[in-house]
Amino acid sequence: MAKLKMVEYPTSSAAKSAAFLEAVFGWQGISYGPLYEDVPIGEGISLGLQADLAEAPNQPLVVIEVDDLRAVREKVEAADGVVTVEPFSFPGGTRMHFQEPGGNVLAAYVPQMDLP
Repeated sequence: MAKLKMVEYPTSSAAKSAAFLEAVFGWQGISYGPLYEDVPIGEGISLGLQADLAEAPNQPLVVIEVDDLRAVREKVEAADGVVTVEPFSFPGGTRMHFQEPGGNVLAAYVPQMDLP
């Protein structure tokens, strides 16, 4: 089953963005170094604040948890989507990015999946 898990945003300062969200909404961030903050907002959904320009998305990136990354890749490609970032490991799992035919980029991830 697919579940919305995160929306990742580019930011010029992960710490300042996280502090703002805490001051306004009471959401406390979890720092993964000076360039990334994970801000849980409830019901298993987080905001990711990415300040690393080499990794930051150009626009908000919706991250969807899936059961089988390989199966999702096959469905993306069969539905005229394009994988834009090959599967990679990150703290917590493995994910890939893809573009749907309308031009939006999304990500799918599986918690703690080993790469092939």
